[in-house]
Amino acid sequence: MAMTHFPQPHPSRRAARVQLGDSVLAAIRLEDGRRTKAKLQTISVTGGLLRLPQSLGQGDFVEVAFQTQAGPVHGMAEVLSPMRKTNEGVLQAFRFVAIEDDDHRRLRTSLEHVVARRSVGMQANAFSTY
Repeated sequence: MAMTHFPQPHPSRRAARVQLGDSVLAAIRLEDGRRTKAKLQTISVTGGLLRLPQSLGQGDFVEVAFQTQAGPVHGMAEVLSPMRKTNEGVLQAFRFVAIEDDDHRRLRTSLEHVVARRSVGMQANAFSTY
């Protein structure tokens, strides 16, 4: 039976972040059922940064799904304020508010793989590209 994990940021230490660039496609489903696509720029166990065609409402709750080599990751997230506009859209942060234990494990495993490989100077691609 899958349990839901509620990621909690550490009060004095940020979660390790992995920069992905424009290589990972994410599917976003808004509260009203509409869907959009985004590119996952940065990810951590507590949230991430998306490049979207247009900004989402700060405080909105969305479903975020993307693929890793460990399998799919799907979670509920709160949209944070847009960071900046670019030629390709807008960069907007999110934080996970609920994620199933299996999804959390796949995300954590993928992040640990990338961090470990990069620490020894090796390229790591634990996230599926489009």
